[in-house]
Order: sequence, then structure tokens, then C-alpha cells
Amino acid sequence: MSTTQTSPPDLVAVKQKQQKMWASGDYAAVAARIAVMAEDLVPAAGLRAGERVLDVASGSGNAAIAAARYGCEVTATDYVPELLERGRARAAAEGLEVTFAEADAENLPYADGEFDAVLSCLGVMFAPDQERAAAELVRVCRPGGTIALANWTPTSFVGGILRTVGKHVPPPAGVRPPSQWGTEERLRELLGDAVSDLRITRREFVFRFRSPEEFTRFFKDNYGPTLKAFEALDEAGKARLFDDLTALAREHDQEPGPSVAMPSEYLEVVATRR
Repeated sequence: MSTTQTSPPDLVAVKQKQQKMWASGDYAAVAARIAVMAEDLVPAAGLRAGERVLDVASGSGNAAIAAARYGCEVTATDYVPELLERGRARAAAEGLEVTFAEADAENLPYADGEFDAVLSCLGVMFAPDQERAAAELVRVCRPGGTIALANWTPTSFVGGILRTVGKHVPPPAGVRPPSQWGTEERLRELLGDAVSDLRITRREFVFRFRSPEEFTRFFKDNYGPTLKAFEALDEAGKARLFDDLTALAREHDQEPGPSVAMPSEYLEVVATRR
């Protein structure tokens, strides 16, 4: 009797593909719509002026800019240079001081305990090696410091987007779904004994568009995971994915009339580093 052995995923290749994915489209346009999530995360984290803050997988800088408004000394990292440039332009336009640096969430170029607080708003959850990324969040945070995250839940509207895309273009085999970061069980596995306190609050962000079709077009053009999925399909496949995403928006819509409002649940996570 023979047994089939499944080889582990090539996480380096997965990450390289992800970098290209997030650099495609215009994630900064998506981030602009959800900036309020970062604005809520910063006060939840209890940040104080003068604290050293690291925003991991910052994208175009939502959490970093929110922390800078609090008078914190902020560094924002991401592995997509194009998004960091958008963040620099935003910070400059608002007259805020933020250091933007290219860095991998799984291999942060900072010393142990260098920061008073480490944030990630819908960023680190997409790292392919979840254990390594979580370990880095903990490592660079000083004992007694704060780790604060915002993560989409598996049952959220965005979780539905990712599942819908996965039905048409399967995700890499063996890589854990990003939305596992949106479950208390997985968070306790990832942070474990490294934190002495783990406070989890369920919150919602509401996506609003003029129609279900406008939502699908917006995500098709701007959001890396959906944009790359459309690019991978033939014309018939593109049409099916468009229809499925549009149907998902109708299913989650909670607003009467032609416009749509889709609530998407996320976990607001605040932990204290041991």
C-alpha cells in the first residue's frame, strides 16, 4: 500500500506572487475607503504621544498616519514600494512625520523590543507564514508594550470575497487562509504565552457603493486578489466571477434602494506583550 506525501508549500514563491498581487491595481484606493478602521484601532490601543510605534504591512499608511496624529514616533513598513510611496505622499500632505521603510512582515529589520507598540490593520493577516509573522510582531515589541491588530473574520463580507475568488482561482495549496487571523482560537495559537492580555472586540465596517455592479468593478480594478483572479481567467470565467461577486454584494446588502451597504465583520485585537 502506497501513501501520498504532500510537500509543504514554497512560501518564498507564494510571497513573491503576493508582492506582485498587492502592487497591482490600486490598493491605496481601497485603503482610503476603510481608513476609519485604523482611526478606531489607534485609540483602542491606548497610544500616547511620544511612543515609538511600528505599523507592519502598512500598505499606504492608514494605521501609521492615525498614530502620527496622536503624536507618536511612527515607522511604517511594507514590502510593496509603490504603496509606501502613496503613504509618504499622504503623510506629507497632512504635515505628519512618518518614516516609511520597505520590510517583510516575516523578517522585520528591527531590534528586539525596539517599539512601544506594534500595529497592523488588515496587513499582517495576509503573510503566508503566520507563525513567523506573529513571532516578529512579538519580538519587536517591548515587554509591557502593545500589539494591536484589525483582522477580517472568516464569515465577514471580505471573507466571502476571498472565498468567492478562491472558487474560481484556487489559493496556493497548504497556505492557511488569511481570515484565520480573524478567529480567537487562531489568535491565541499565534500569540500564545507571549502576551499577558488579549482583548478581542467584534466590529463592523460597512462598504457602500451605488450598486452591486459598481462594487464588483471597483474591486476588480483596484483590489489585488480580485484583480489578479480576473486576469487569470478567460472571458467566460471573468463573466462568472463578476456575476458571483455581484451576487455576494446583493446577498450582504442591508440598504434599500439601488445603492448597497455591505457590513463586514472584523476583530479589533489589543494585546499586552509579556
